Amino acid sequence: MASLSIYLIKPISQNPKIPLRASDDSHNSKMIPPTISSLGFGFRFFQHGSFENMRIKFRSSFKNEALVDSGINQTFDVPLLTSSEAIERLKSHRENHKGKQQFLAMYSSIFGGITTDPAAMVIPIDDHMVHRGHAVFDTAAIMDGYLYELDQHLNRILRSAAMAKINPPFDRETIRRILIQTASASKCRNGSLKYWLSVGPGDFQLSPSGCNQPTFYAVVYQDQSPSSSKGIKVITSSIPIKPPQFATTKSVNYLPNVLSKMEAEEKGAFAAIWLDNEGFIAEGPNMNVAFVTREKELLMPHFDKILSGCTANRVLVLAEQLVSEGKLQGVRVGNVTVEEGKKASEMMLLGSGILALPVLQWDDQVIGDGREGSVTQALLNLIIEDMKSGPPLVRVPIPY
Repeated sequence: MASLSIYLIKPISQNPKIPLRASDDSHNSKMIPPTISSLGFGFRFFQHGSFENMRIKFRSSFKNEALVDSGINQTFDVPLLTSSEAIERLKSHRENHKGKQQFLAMYSSIFGGITTDPAAMVIPIDDHMVHRGHAVFDTAAIMDGYLYELDQHLNRILRSAAMAKINPPFDRETIRRILIQTASASKCRNGSLKYWLSVGPGDFQLSPSGCNQPTFYAVVYQDQSPSSSKGIKVITSSIPIKPPQFATTKSVNYLPNVLSKMEAEEKGAFAAIWLDNEGFIAEGPNMNVAFVTREKELLMPHFDKILSGCTANRVLVLAEQLVSEGKLQGVRVGNVTVEEGKKASEMMLLGSGILALPVLQWDDQVIGDGREGSVTQALLNLIIEDMKSGPPLVRVPIPY
């Protein structure tokens, strides 16, 4: 603000840095200095160098100061839309900007029902989930008409909600029933069910004290991106890891996660691995990490400082089958050093979106022999089999 204050302490007519010229608005008008016009507000000032009778015009911002100094302005009109016109534009936007994910159904406690129109799948702008990040979420996979690990994910979102001081608008059984009915309305047999608990809409304050009531949203979608089990590369993240209180809460505050993922992609990697404050291996941006030691032991970091992944926890159970078959010597959860991780015979990422993905290289270190490992593949097969024909504990049928 230092440059701005220079121009505010004396009239424009006395400031030699401000060019004076005529315009189509008034023969006495003066142009605001480039330092202020670069803010993009398009201010113009009138009446002999004073700030009185200021008129504001929306103007496109120019990065080239020569264009600003030449007095070339572009004005535009912002239409005032009726609700029906706004809805039509929402529909047009959805039709013209289709991504790789197809949205099939959404439940919103705001309108108390389910819609299958993607244009209506919106959230109030004053919902504190939007402008404060005060919300938690979770995701359950849909496989062959069954919700996989629905109850495990539901338990976790309720734990996260308690840690975020969000009182759910419904009891657990009602939330569960809403999720199943939303999946049913979507007609989706293979996809994902993502859902959120928020403190709700009300205002733009920091405190949720002005919010009307907590909100619940759920969306069923299909991802059209091709899946792959080919090995990938990871790097060590330079983005600071979230403190344990926030890392163990699955909230929508994912900026560190996003920046970590972007950092990896910028360096030609799939993901970046976080280390905790003691230098031990923690987790990826939205997945857990596991290793197979040279002694054929499945090794996974503690969940005390990171998110307790539902897929990772299920892998710990399924891996016992590989122990009984002699493919693994044991399963262990504990502190894992970077040296241990990089010297492992196999490394993998675990998550509901990727299942079990082999890691072939971490930074400059090749993992094992640089090929997809047999244990990682075996665990992937066990997860898929579990999703297709596992016990009722992990598979909930969807009544279409």
